[in-house]
Amino acid sequence: MSKKRKVQPPEKLTGIHLTEVPKTAVGVKAIVSALTHIKDEVGVTKGIQLLSKLNQKDGFDCPGCAWPDPDEKRAFLAEYCENGAKAVAEEATKNKVSPIFFTTNSVQELSELSDYQIGKSGRITHPMYLPEGATHYEEISWENAFKMIGKELNSLNSPDEAIFYTSGRTSNEAAFLYQLFVRQFGTNNLPDCSNMCHESSGVALSQTLGIGKGSVTLDDFNHADLVIVIGQNPGTNHPRMLSALGETKKQGGKIITINPLPEVGLMNYKDPQNPLKWVGSGQDLTDLFLPVKINGDVALLKIILKLMKEKEDAEPNSVFDHQFIEEKTAGLEELLKDLDTYSIDELLPQTGLTFDKIKETTELIINNKNIIICWAMGLTQHKNGVDNIREIVNILLLKGSIGKKGAGTCPVRGHSNVQGDRTMGIWERPPASFLDNLEKEFQFKAPRKFGFDVIEAIDAMHKKEAIVFFGMGGNFISATPDTTFTAKALQNCSLTVQVSTKLNRSHLITGKKALILPCLGRTEKDFQEKGEQFVSVENSMGVVHQSKGTLAPCSKNLLSEAAIVAGVANATLQNSTTNWAELISNYDLIRNKIEATIPGFIDFNTRVRIKGGFYLPNNARENDFTPTKTGKANFSINTPSEIKLEKNQFMMMTIRTHDQYNTTIYGLDDRYRGVLNERRVIFMNEDDMNSLHLKKLDLVDLTSHFNKEEREAKGFLVVPYQIPKQCTATYFPEANVLVPLKSKADISNTPTSKTVIITIRKR
Repeated sequence: MSKKRKVQPPEKLTGIHLTEVPKTAVGVKAIVSALTHIKDEVGVTKGIQLLSKLNQKDGFDCPGCAWPDPDEKRAFLAEYCENGAKAVAEEATKNKVSPIFFTTNSVQELSELSDYQIGKSGRITHPMYLPEGATHYEEISWENAFKMIGKELNSLNSPDEAIFYTSGRTSNEAAFLYQLFVRQFGTNNLPDCSNMCHESSGVALSQTLGIGKGSVTLDDFNHADLVIVIGQNPGTNHPRMLSALGETKKQGGKIITINPLPEVGLMNYKDPQNPLKWVGSGQDLTDLFLPVKINGDVALLKIILKLMKEKEDAEPNSVFDHQFIEEKTAGLEELLKDLDTYSIDELLPQTGLTFDKIKETTELIINNKNIIICWAMGLTQHKNGVDNIREIVNILLLKGSIGKKGAGTCPVRGHSNVQGDRTMGIWERPPASFLDNLEKEFQFKAPRKFGFDVIEAIDAMHKKEAIVFFGMGGNFISATPDTTFTAKALQNCSLTVQVSTKLNRSHLITGKKALILPCLGRTEKDFQEKGEQFVSVENSMGVVHQSKGTLAPCSKNLLSEAAIVAGVANATLQNSTTNWAELISNYDLIRNKIEATIPGFIDFNTRVRIKGGFYLPNNARENDFTPTKTGKANFSINTPSEIKLEKNQFMMMTIRTHDQYNTTIYGLDDRYRGVLNERRVIFMNEDDMNSLHLKKLDLVDLTSHFNKEEREAKGFLVVPYQIPKQCTATYFPEANVLVPLKSKADISNTPTSKTVIITIRKR
């Protein structure tokens, strides 16, 4: 039966409608869109009450992105974005997935729906069990679910035969308990969504600056002379970032945007928090736009570095911050020697840009001191993703633009609390000091062998070297690359367990047996033995603050994530000295344990109750680079793309629509790119279309090519777009099947979802 299930979205078109690409983002249309989702999913009265508490100091943290909230005053009207409102509407929906729903819908039938249709089914209300060989899920008690998991785990030949995945929305408290349970069980197999997104950032920043996090605060955008946004689309993925960029412009700063596609939000936007600006022409943001070719970033950054060096050589002390370099950095001489081995003529074709445009960009960098560089998956999901980030750091170090007001690194994280989960120890490669602290506080012998990351976990399940999969949130099958391969890996398992709020495709592509464990959402009240609880999260800039839901749970049969972890731990661990029931009775007790084991959490329970929270220590922000191997900030030598396309081959990157957040699909529109009611599209340069004799909305099949392997995705509509030649873009998860599992970034092991070589065949 499992082999018949649809492991990826069905190849069905939904009726495309193309519109003119808008000239401005946000404004009235965004407000109407947000309120429409709220009305349809929740109802107007309840929805407005919810939104009034979203991202407020006495409310709950948005379950969407990790963009920070202002330290001081929060916007009374709306301290959230359109997609934040959609995320809340999805979680607080009136629709329910009850045991009756599963009785009347087989797993096979549900798998034939699109990811959008599956998600719209609603909130899961009861623990559900899919026995081996069964066609339908059936209700199971929490007690029996926990016993089943414990029995399965304890029957393994080794703890390393189990995979414990984590998505980014898990609270600090639940994440800490989760990693503690997994390590007491005896493994470091704790892959998480960071492995697929910002792992390249963490690796590069740790090597160069001694911390795998960004160095800027939200306030730094008010003091920046220049902000460079590269490989990122905040208008869709982190819309509140547009307000920060707007503040940069108000203070006289400049903005450079570097991205293959011209994203509307970075060009012009209308501030939704100011009704006076809902009409009119909006605020221009980007001063200079560079439509770089996909994976041409290192070549571009290297040209900029060479031009900076040329100017410094001609006019000493005019470009480089020599005092900063001398006192704080290492490796400059090696960097400069390496730059001399490249010629601009050799690098320029990789960028797809004119030399004049790059020179203009370099002049802005040379003539400004306080520089922030922001990026996201457009830089990290390449074979040389780590090189991309390290080259950014090279530019900032030459300018001394680290550890000062209005300057620094800004990796823009995705999921709310994905950064906090890593801080809590959700990592397959834990530092020895962290394990030492766990052992001292909890009196057990922690495993020291590194565990599997996401790519390694999929490979291990495919080889049947790991046979239990436990997912703490997320939609693993739709988030990961190489969909068919990953599906087979999950189906090889003896048991798959998903902790979830809503139905998704990962509940339908299962092991021989499967469990769905429904948990409380971020919007819901959490009552434990000692009363109502709150949780904490860490945003993209290292601020830890509390989050407290305001709604009654959608079902009395839900448990919090922390309670689910405790239940599994009690059913699995025979000799644990940890009192799991006591810890979840009052989350203050969990926070006491966090304080005892993780640096930076002194007086945790006191400081987290301060409205707005507190900043964690950040050595790069303080100009202290002693955690690196050299004890200084490190210049590095990096390599441009080595990919050479053959005739009629194209580079494809996967992207999100505006009606989407990661694998959660809110609707079928991509309003900012002018594509409505369809997801199966491929954006192409018109000259490339002409070379293949393709016309607008022609139906094509896509084939990816890697190491003589081919993967197919059928039934995509061609949409002409402003994108560099030989570059294309498709939406995920529809195109994830084309991303080879073994195509990954050096060092970080991140899937190369932004550099997929494809050919295109007309139907």
